[in-house]
Amino acid sequence: MPTVLLLGPDLTAVSGISTHLRLILESPLRADFILLHFRVGSEGRRESALQKAWRALASPWQLLGLLLRRRPDVVHINTAMDAKAFWRDLVYLAVARTCGTRIILQVHGGALPQEFMAGSALFGWLLRRVLEVPDLVLLLGSSEYRAYRAFAPGLRARVVANAIDTGPSAFDSLEGFDQHGDLKLVFIGRLVAAKGLFEAIDAIAMLRDQGLRVEFVIAGSGVDESRLRSEVAARGLDDRISFAGAVFGPDKKRLLSKAQVLLFPSHREGLPYALLEGMAAGALPVTCPVGAIPDVVVDGQHGFLVPPRDPAALASAIRWIDQNRCAASDMVRAAKDRVASAYSVPRLVADLRLVYGTS
Repeated sequence: MPTVLLLGPDLTAVSGISTHLRLILESPLRADFILLHFRVGSEGRRESALQKAWRALASPWQLLGLLLRRRPDVVHINTAMDAKAFWRDLVYLAVARTCGTRIILQVHGGALPQEFMAGSALFGWLLRRVLEVPDLVLLLGSSEYRAYRAFAPGLRARVVANAIDTGPSAFDSLEGFDQHGDLKLVFIGRLVAAKGLFEAIDAIAMLRDQGLRVEFVIAGSGVDESRLRSEVAARGLDDRISFAGAVFGPDKKRLLSKAQVLLFPSHREGLPYALLEGMAAGALPVTCPVGAIPDVVVDGQHGFLVPPRDPAALASAIRWIDQNRCAASDMVRAAKDRVASAYSVPRLVADLRLVYGTS
């Protein structure tokens, strides 16, 4: 069988790319391809500074050795358009190209190329040359595809969106959209300011001041967790906002099944798995039109899209849901149907069979 070598972070890392890799490695693609994983980056590792430096030096040579031993038919590099990932994965890209291997570069969010080049003509030229190296660039959504093609008109690119298990047993213990009581909100992801969590806290404070009771559970871990906890305490919101830590598997499904709203006001995204999982579980998304999210959510039909960094808009959308729960229930059903029809594992498998076979 053809061999596909997937480059990406540790499979146990709290990362959308790790989730993507696990899904591919466990998918029916195993019947058609030998799937291998080569671990890159620091996510999911506990390293000293010396260990990190040694890994950075040794890892490209380890990849070269693996390529020479296994001779994969395809190298599938999973990256993001940020400075750290770009310079790191540029080395892996060069190693794979030197070996003459067919290369697929999948970009999981980050900055768009026009923004990433930061106004530098020289860096823009370099970025265009780098994007010419892979045989195919995979992007998560149509807005990214348009931006990349505008930046590099000759780019060989295709949209391959993320997917989740939407089978009958994937979310089979849901409680549904509760028509009574406090509105239950949830966030699942990395606890960093770029996820819009400080704006979410502002919105919850506004709703409290307006007399609306909500329960907001923040699940995840990250560098800004202590700041977020301090902000919640300082605003006197401990009775409205709680922290659940990182959640996985059944615990994540249970948390989503109890929520009525997925509050996900991220400033920048690719196509977050939390969004797809929340919609499939019946949590109505209140999110921002960034990355591939507008491909998934039509505002007012599958949830609400609000401008990034706008707590008042978040509060307004949450209040509408609370006051129009029957209409919101219809939107929940539409959101579930949307994910099941366009973001299922069989669709991803069909896309990647084509990509691996003909890219």
